[in-house]
Amino acid sequence: MNTQNVLDQLVDISRRAGLNILEWYDGDMGITRKSDDSPLTRADLASHELIIAELSTRWPDIPVLSEESADIPWDTRQRWQEYWLVDPLDGTKEFISRNGEFTVNIALVRDHQPVMGVVHVPVTDTSYFGARDLGAWRQQGGAAAGPIHVRQPAAKRAVIVGSRSHANPELAGQLHRLGPHELTSMGSSLKFCRIAEGLADFYPRLGPTSEWDTAAAQAVVEAAGGQVVTIDGYALGYNRKEVYLNPHFFVFGDPARDWLKPFQNMI
Repeated sequence: MNTQNVLDQLVDISRRAGLNILEWYDGDMGITRKSDDSPLTRADLASHELIIAELSTRWPDIPVLSEESADIPWDTRQRWQEYWLVDPLDGTKEFISRNGEFTVNIALVRDHQPVMGVVHVPVTDTSYFGARDLGAWRQQGGAAAGPIHVRQPAAKRAVIVGSRSHANPELAGQLHRLGPHELTSMGSSLKFCRIAEGLADFYPRLGPTSEWDTAAAQAVVEAAGGQVVTIDGYALGYNRKEVYLNPHFFVFGDPARDWLKPFQNMI
């Protein structure tokens, strides 16, 4: 597998999925509810169908797990050494709000770790992508892709990103322990991307997320020199258990700063 070639193909697939999503952006989104009461739109399904078809055609030997087709038995999944992990529309609430803060996420997971990923922002036609041992890039429209890297050292007045739709008041009350900082709220995996491109320093997540929410963005952050870790300092892993829920995690660019210590009393 030629990593650069695969990344280029993933960017193409994610951009096309983004165009499918935008076809529903200004009209009737066909909003329904899943069994967990989370929203589902026609755009989610249109993106899902395109991505699944493309991945299955181009790499027929690699299984695909998407948020919209996640009912794969654990007996089957636990044997996977490599698979695609997809969130066809990350930030459905942001999509419904029409604030532009939603993404298409595609990751390749190998031996429980995301080794390459693409996060595409349909509204701005911007793609963040990267792979282990290769690097990370940002590309907008037809312009040439430019390399990105996390900010090291972190800003003296740290830039912290948090969830727009899942704000955590308890977490907000602890941020003073980090010292001088500014807090910016935004949706979807864009928070990871801000850290990957060096525009933010820290993203603490103590609320619920699923594995498809994070894998592609984690691959980009790590390719850009950052880290995504659990409270005990280990890299966030995938497909190790039957349920898809992630533990609490932290995303940061500068490892020289102890970002986790102020939050130990909350875990």
